Amino acid sequence: MNWMLFLPELSCLFMSAVFLGLSTREGPDHRGSFFAALLLSFLVVAASLVAVPLTGTLFLETYRVDLFSQVFKGILAMGLLLVVCLCGDLKDIEERHHPEFYLLLTVATLAMMMMVSSVHLLTLYLSMELSSYALYILVPMRRGHGADVEAGIKYFLVGIFASAVMLFGLAALYGATQASYVTEMMQVLPGMMSRPMVAVGLLFTLCGFFFKLAVFPFHYWAPDVYQGGANQVVAYIATASKVAAVAILIRLVALSGGDSAYLAHVLVGLSVVSMTLGNLVAIVQKDMKRLLAYSSIAHAGYVLIGILTMSPEGYAGAIFYGLAYLVMQFTCFLVIVQVAHDGEDLQIEQLAGLHRRSPILAMALMIGIFSLAGIPPTAGFTAKFVIFAAAMGEGHFFLPFIGMINVVISLYYYLMVIRAAYLLDGDEGLPLLHVTFPTKVLAAGLVVALIWIGMAPQPIFELARAAAAALM
Repeated sequence: MNWMLFLPELSCLFMSAVFLGLSTREGPDHRGSFFAALLLSFLVVAASLVAVPLTGTLFLETYRVDLFSQVFKGILAMGLLLVVCLCGDLKDIEERHHPEFYLLLTVATLAMMMMVSSVHLLTLYLSMELSSYALYILVPMRRGHGADVEAGIKYFLVGIFASAVMLFGLAALYGATQASYVTEMMQVLPGMMSRPMVAVGLLFTLCGFFFKLAVFPFHYWAPDVYQGGANQVVAYIATASKVAAVAILIRLVALSGGDSAYLAHVLVGLSVVSMTLGNLVAIVQKDMKRLLAYSSIAHAGYVLIGILTMSPEGYAGAIFYGLAYLVMQFTCFLVIVQVAHDGEDLQIEQLAGLHRRSPILAMALMIGIFSLAGIPPTAGFTAKFVIFAAAMGEGHFFLPFIGMINVVISLYYYLMVIRAAYLLDGDEGLPLLHVTFPTKVLAAGLVVALIWIGMAPQPIFELARAAAAALM
């Protein structure tokens, strides 16, 4: 067996073993834990990039390594590194729990990497549960904040319900096809999609990943978890966790072979409701993280537009959207972490005067928000254009129309954030924000990345197209 195929996962496993050892030491060393996490997360990114061209199968063909899985592993590794970069001043988590915090982050990333390569029903379910339980523990770890426990309980309860529904769907698929390997199912499932048991089984299986993506009606956890969790934890849930869910939704929807009108109609309904609900409720939010939570529900609806086309172009568009979404969401959370330096929740009105207190953070927030809103020439505009074009190419003209209406609705609350940062002066007594040089470099790099992806998307989209082709 070629263990090089397992290189990204082995690097994550090594990182988790290091922090498991550090968690047994007496006495906190938060700076040492941070630098160790930073170094090891760089190692994970390097290992993931080295492994991108590798292909093959492992563990009795229950684990498939192809360009599709390797691209997502690279994105997940980048998400882990970016979140670790936010943890230089980790005030929300008690210092004695910092090693456990990094351990759980790494375990969640490892499980998500395994999830995108799993092609057996059992390994797929177990890897999803491993990532979920790591996140269930991370959310209530926030220090001195009563909302964290309530958010953690709600996250756990909604999660186990979605997991139970997913398990029922997996059992239905296995009962109908007598196949436990995804590759075997892809051969027999397209011809069986007219059978209600198969269509319902696939839909119920997708429910577990609808929960991770915060698709209606599995979205109830998102606002409370976003507000109750530590800022760095929420940044991870809002980025890496969503990317992993996109990957598995694409792989499972591809099982239908594009022949299920029933599944397509259900996905259309979920997409429209998620977009509309997320954008309408976001309008009245005053808390920045709750606003981003409802925004994420709307973006889940946008991603579904690309997936429900059940075409290589649509899948490629969804992959591209996942990468763009990770970068633009992380850019916003970078600003939240820096402005709310005491670890508290950030109200939108607290952004007043940000252009004066820290011009670089104000610019990063502006570009991140513009990208979420889909304003050219940012990555968000190009991502929306790609998935809308893929939908129209398959004859779904109604969906892009609804999507554009929702984009217009979202402009209101996104521009309220920009208004607070640039047009409101705020309290003149507020001091200038102390932003370290590495943070300034990171903010500038994210701004450049969002504009570059928006203006020159061809290399990344071609990679996404090749990854989608490998899936097919």
